[in-house]
Amino acid sequence: MLAQKRIQVDGKIALDTQQLIGPFNQVVLDHKLLQQCCAQYWMMNKPVGVVSATKDKIHKTVIELLNPDCATDLHIVGRLDLNSSGLILLTNDGSWSSALTKPANKVPKRYRVDLAEELSADYITAFANGMYFGYENITTLPATLTIIGDRRAEVELFEGKYHQIKRMFGRFRNPVLALHRTSIGELQLCPALQPGQYRALSASEVASLTFTDQ
Repeated sequence: MLAQKRIQVDGKIALDTQQLIGPFNQVVLDHKLLQQCCAQYWMMNKPVGVVSATKDKIHKTVIELLNPDCATDLHIVGRLDLNSSGLILLTNDGSWSSALTKPANKVPKRYRVDLAEELSADYITAFANGMYFGYENITTLPATLTIIGDRRAEVELFEGKYHQIKRMFGRFRNPVLALHRTSIGELQLCPALQPGQYRALSASEVASLTFTDQ
């Protein structure tokens, strides 16, 4: 079929038997479309009370907030728990999301945290030193904590252990009242997005979170 020039990939006749076909290449055989799927990249302002999952028997999921026309085969990049809000990414590009969450790429994630008790400089030191959690036998990577109010802080992490921020503040017996993710890498949550709203990422925004080794 290749020798007979019956196959086209992205509008060009395919001749090389070693040509790699990705999930977003258009493939046509004898003028019949075999594959056509566009990469999708979305940001959402996740509301509290919605789960970061594709399906859930109890709670509404972030996928259910999307228009069905753009919810085909999407998955979530970097989850937020039920009671957390803010920036969440959705895509159908597995290579992109895998590279974005790869620990070696050290993508910073920033959160605004409201707390029950007042903060002190001791928090800054403890977060910067990392904390040991015996149950998993892990020590968290150094994190940056900036105090922006008596009971409000901004935290920057390069990882995302289970309920990590809440557990780190738990060392000080200081309950987290609200946790809101404001950015991932260079990508800021669009201030125009109300809780539950979403929009497509621009090409430059996608590129800002794309790694050459993905």
